[in-house]
Amino acid sequence: MLSKKQQRIRRSRQTRIRIATQGVARLTVNRTNLHIYASVISGDGTKVLAAASTAEADVRKALGATGKGGNQAAAEVVGKRIAEKAKAVGVEKVAFDRAGFAYHGRVKTLADAARAAGLQF
Repeated sequence: MLSKKQQRIRRSRQTRIRIATQGVARLTVNRTNLHIYASVISGDGTKVLAAASTAEADVRKALGATGKGGNQAAAEVVGKRIAEKAKAVGVEKVAFDRAGFAYHGRVKTLADAARAAGLQF
């Protein structure tokens, strides 16, 4: 029997294969109970072009005294930040890779915030 993590990785595999055939940069999301991480990875999958997470000091300051990264407000901040960083390195279009996580809650909020900040996917 597969563990919860193994099931998620199995779900993510098919998406990664499909995105790789497109040859476009991908915005990948990872979420834990405490933090949410987003990275823009080059089309050939060799380089991280931009990254943002709730573990960064600037983001923690922006979130206020608690600095909690495990909520939708934090996901929105990270979504805006990753879009700004991606545009700064010249990436406008990405494929969204939810890494086997359900497109719901924090993952959806991050995606919507990135779209609102001008990233296309």
